[in-house]
Amino acid sequence: MELKTVKYELKDGIATITLSRPHRRNAWTGRMHMEYRHVLEKADKDGGVRVIVVTGDPEGKAFCAGADTAALEGHSEKGKYDAGTTSDIAKPGFGVREEFDATFAYHFGLTKPVIAAINGAAAGIGLVLAAYADLRFAARGAKFTAAHGRFNFPAEFGLSWVLPRIMGLGHANDILLSSRVFTAEEAKEMGLLNRLCAPEELMDAVYDYARALAAGVAPGSLRETKWQIYGDQHRPAAEAVRASEALLEAMVTHPDYKEGIKAWMEKRPAAWKSGKG
Repeated sequence: MELKTVKYELKDGIATITLSRPHRRNAWTGRMHMEYRHVLEKADKDGGVRVIVVTGDPEGKAFCAGADTAALEGHSEKGKYDAGTTSDIAKPGFGVREEFDATFAYHFGLTKPVIAAINGAAAGIGLVLAAYADLRFAARGAKFTAAHGRFNFPAEFGLSWVLPRIMGLGHANDILLSSRVFTAEEAKEMGLLNRLCAPEELMDAVYDYARALAAGVAPGSLRETKWQIYGDQHRPAAEAVRASEALLEAMVTHPDYKEGIKAWMEKRPAAWKSGKG
């Protein structure tokens, strides 16, 4: 697929996906969703990728300003919602659990952790995308809003499910019922963000963290732990315990277990395998 609205770069095991419509503040379109899922699937299937970073084109002065206004006007003119995607859209993360097989929830089925590097405004779908990332780093002063209330929309794409699990019901109610604008500083206090950075230090902090994940954690452990975190949201505690015990028995036979122990004893970085198996 020819990339017109996103950029893709792979360096040192870190795949960076940049939302790039700077003339429209990186606003989301059906084309962008098609391209985003295409490169996300590419990164997830690539054994050389250990961590995925999603950010906005800095020239757009936003992470993602939400749905493009032309798309919003199109919904009104047509009298119906039109996602602007086609049936051949890529399906990254699908097939792991039925609960993950939906728009944006597919992030939970990916085998690699996703870090959102929020370098500017995250509105509407921009907030959705950030919420479905596994980790969120943001620049000080960035602004957030769910935005849906001003358009007579519902909370979009499962935000009513995911935000209470990230920031608690009280904070999620505030953000979703009011659709108000809130700052990165507020977002950190409410638990939405993992890290708050000076704008000029954001990407360095994100890549430092991503490199630490890639070097210090076995890829199989990252994959299975990610699936446990989101899968366990849908099952009782005892079932989660039993599942983790079964995984322990299986994963102790993987070469990366022996490599991890050996590297620890020899006080050196581990040379991880592909993480498969």
